[in-house]
Order: sequence, then C-alpha cells, then structure tokens
Amino acid sequence: MVLIPVLIGLAVISPAQAAQWDAETLTVPADPSGTEVTFSDREIDAGRKVFNTSCGTCHAGGITKTNHNVGLDPETLALATPARDNVEALVDYMKDPTSYDGEYSIADLHPSMRDAELYPAMRDLDDEDLRLMAGYILVSPKVQGTAWGGGKIYF
Repeated sequence: MVLIPVLIGLAVISPAQAAQWDAETLTVPADPSGTEVTFSDREIDAGRKVFNTSCGTCHAGGITKTNHNVGLDPETLALATPARDNVEALVDYMKDPTSYDGEYSIADLHPSMRDAELYPAMRDLDDEDLRLMAGYILVSPKVQGTAWGGGKIYF
C-alpha cells in the first residue's frame, strides 16, 4: 500500500493523520473567560478557505507581511491588548481592528468589516465566516507547531 501525502490546508499530512485530529486539537478558547469551543474538521476546512481567500495574501502561514513583529502565532495573540487568543476577540478584531497595544483603531489601514470598501474581500463575510476563520487561526498552531506564524524560515 502506498500512502500519498495530501495538502489538507493546515499542513502536508496523510488522510489517516487528518482523521486523527481529536477533540483536544480542535478545541480552542471561545472567549476571554476560558470557555472553550470544539470545531469540527469541516468547520476548520471552511475557515481555512475563507481565511485564504480573505486574509491569506498578507497572513499566509500565520505571518503578517506588513509587520513581521506581529503574527498570528499563539504568543503574539496572547500578548496583544486586549488579548486576541480566543474566538470572540479575533472576531472583534476582524470587525474593528486596533493597534497591537489597543490604543487606537487601525480600521482605515487594516481590512475589516468596519470599512469593507478598503478591502472588498471582507464585504460578503458574515459572523459565521469570521468565527470559522478565528477557529482556523487558533487550531493552526496546534497542527503546524511553530511553523504557524514562524515566518519564512519554515517555508
């Protein structure tokens, strides 16, 4: 039997490995209080597709092309003000982005739901799309490890 690796969206893995994603891998913080949510494989795949279409140009692999100091890795998200390491906070950011220190709005510079004219790919997204993208962003480092948000040394 020959096992052919397939690109499932999070990393190059075999179909058997994809089937091994367990609830722990698919469970992420839902809100700042520590409540958790478990996504399905299908939801993560849907989130990956929306992310790649809407955000992937600047955030492929969890990096930020315009500012390599601020990526989508867990540590960076946790250290933001407010912390962006949960679904609710990421959705809030996608709706109305602020600077990393939370001091001011960057909606006129960063694509968001607040000003979809700036970045048309955001126009047709709804709250469910944002939730799925947040799930994908938070599950990715569990699957890819430090390669997610680690920058070009991993690609």
